[in-house]
Amino acid sequence: MTGASRRAFRLFDRLSWAESRRIADILRKETIGGALLLGGAAVAMAWANSPWAGTYEAVRAYTIGPASLHLNLDLATWAADGLLAVFFFVAGLELKREFVAGDLRQPRRAAVPVCAAVGGVVIPAALYLLLTRDADGAAAGWAIPTATDIAFALAVLAVIGRYLPAALRTFLLTLAVVDDLLAIVIIAVFYTGDLAPVPLLAAVAPLAIFAVLVRRGVRSGWLLLPAAVAVWALVHASGVHATVAGVLLAFAVPVHRSERAGGPEAGSGLAEHFEHRFRPISAGIAVPVFALLAAGVPVGGLDGVTAALTDPVAVGVIAGLVVGKPLGIMAATWLVARFTRAHLDEGLSWIDVLGLAVLSGIGFTVSLLIGGLAFDTGSGRGEYVTMGVLTGSVVAALLAAVILRLRDRVYRRLHEAETAASEVSATAGGR
Repeated sequence: MTGASRRAFRLFDRLSWAESRRIADILRKETIGGALLLGGAAVAMAWANSPWAGTYEAVRAYTIGPASLHLNLDLATWAADGLLAVFFFVAGLELKREFVAGDLRQPRRAAVPVCAAVGGVVIPAALYLLLTRDADGAAAGWAIPTATDIAFALAVLAVIGRYLPAALRTFLLTLAVVDDLLAIVIIAVFYTGDLAPVPLLAAVAPLAIFAVLVRRGVRSGWLLLPAAVAVWALVHASGVHATVAGVLLAFAVPVHRSERAGGPEAGSGLAEHFEHRFRPISAGIAVPVFALLAAGVPVGGLDGVTAALTDPVAVGVIAGLVVGKPLGIMAATWLVARFTRAHLDEGLSWIDVLGLAVLSGIGFTVSLLIGGLAFDTGSGRGEYVTMGVLTGSVVAALLAAVILRLRDRVYRRLHEAETAASEVSATAGGR
């Protein structure tokens, strides 16, 4: 690579027209899902602090499922292990498509969100451990402030950053998806209890059947669903968190259509088809229902709030999300720019990156999931974790709103330029 080509590399430069359209479609669906997520969380908090709080706990504890298969689980567990498997399946599809067929198949483009995601995991975890070093048992929650909730973040962005350039939105989306993948690795490695190797090895068989079917272009639910459910059930039985099955199944789905499959959608594989089919289920059902069953915490008045937010674990979570997350993302992004001699695209500045980095501190869904794995949800510490996640996410959203609104006039100007360029590209492509 020549020095000239290095100097030509820009961070967050304009996306291709096709990629911009695809990202815009994803963001619309996730934004709606974010609004539903916030609604579910609000209902959960109101319900858990109402005179009917007992019914909320009764619903969460209601057990359903076949006992013979060791799947007689309460609804809260079904939401965390079952519904979030759909969420991670969609995240896995998006990540694979982005790196195989999207603009991020270029290594230099991919390096920015990937390194930012890694920085956004390492620094919050280190800060959490630093702040909770004297609290007994607190170290188990080190991974809680490492995740970004894309649905929640995009719902906030829809209000405060309607004109944000597409490249910045893509950066946030990809960073959050890579975050989710890192979270799955963390859950599988650090939050797996008693590992049962036989069911885990047995899961390879239905996973292989699923992979063969999708490689042949099969999209019938009658054939694919039994194999997918078998993978999920066996991974669950192994002691590894069942959401890992969603990522494994997603990575088996081809991005490009093979010649053998044929069909009218030449060139596109089942990943796009499944993403369109399951993203509304993930954003509209899975994540909001999980929020409804996970976010309900009895506050206990002002004294209860004070006790929760002064607990070392809650303080560590809040600091990790509000301070550690943006610090890690900013540091990693700056290092990528420094060592690749890249410059920000025209019209952008580092305050724009800071705004997104602060917004990435919204760590709702996966943070609550990891919190439930790290601490008993029935314990006081589990409730403190939930309060910490909620408080940190809200503070991050408010700070990001202030930063990004300061640049709204610049974003409007860039949005007009992008729209004009997209119209030219669309006209040229239609000829």
